[in-house]
Amino acid sequence: MTLPPDHPAVPPRRIGVLLVNLGTPDAPEAGAVRRYLGEFLSDRRVVEIPQILWQPILRGIILRTRPKKSAHAYRQVWREDGSPLAAITREQAKALEGAFGPDVIVGHAMRYGKPAIAERLQALKDQGCDRILLAPLYPQYCAATTATANDAAFAKLARMRWQPALRTLPPYHDDPDYIAALKASVESSLAALDFTPDALIASFHGMPERTLHLGDPYHCQCRKTARLLGEALGRELIVTFQSRFGRAKWLEPATDSTLAALPAKGVKRVALVAPGFAADCLETLEELAIRGRGTFLTAGGSDFAYLPCLNAGEPGMEMLRKIVSRELAGWTAQP
Repeated sequence: MTLPPDHPAVPPRRIGVLLVNLGTPDAPEAGAVRRYLGEFLSDRRVVEIPQILWQPILRGIILRTRPKKSAHAYRQVWREDGSPLAAITREQAKALEGAFGPDVIVGHAMRYGKPAIAERLQALKDQGCDRILLAPLYPQYCAATTATANDAAFAKLARMRWQPALRTLPPYHDDPDYIAALKASVESSLAALDFTPDALIASFHGMPERTLHLGDPYHCQCRKTARLLGEALGRELIVTFQSRFGRAKWLEPATDSTLAALPAKGVKRVALVAPGFAADCLETLEELAIRGRGTFLTAGGSDFAYLPCLNAGEPGMEMLRKIVSRELAGWTAQP
């Protein structure tokens, strides 16, 4: 069919893959951190307190005091190419370019901060993508992570006249390819150490305990990931939860308390892995690798090692190629 001369340009039909991670401030400065935290902590999925009660606390206390402290933490891990989380997620998207055929475009977005999910979905649509796989990089499902990323995508679609078809990547906490990638990464990191750990800790991001009682599968999925990884490694893992915030009761045992208690129990050498994070970020590089080390050594430990996330290394990228390809079935030609 020949289009009339005045017809708008029609890009060739393509498929989009959008990797999504949590987000990061634009710079390790208090102002940038304040903007980021204001968006992040205003999400009703993240803080499940009525906004009429929460916003005065957020605006009156937290955003006046926390940004300066958080900016200092970010400065300790900031890279030349920006925030570790943003830089690594870019690397992951770049590593997947061309992996699913010439008609598949791979991009990345952040739930909070830039590039925004809505912006990147529109960019993919403008490039001719009428089918898009949204891939939140959270192995374990949680309403405060996976669901809110999906919410942002659906909200963008609600404003579009011509919507692309959308699929979402399901949690992959027990996927054999994910467990195999973790095993390969952990074994490689352990082999590079100059000591043999007495214990291996698997630290997951914490959540308020009430999320478990409200029906979130996150706690159970974290436990299953750790169990399967322990079985694959042939050793038991100590499971902990980090990043407590506020006065509510959070999932336990806490990572910091566990690190402080282990030396008194004769555990002097530990290695710590964070299987719930697809990419290293503030919570792994500053909270675990720096503060966690300090806590353990101050308590009497002799050796501490933080083992990197899968990041853009080959075990993790091979896993992503497999699970994304699986979710694209029917849209792309399968090998």
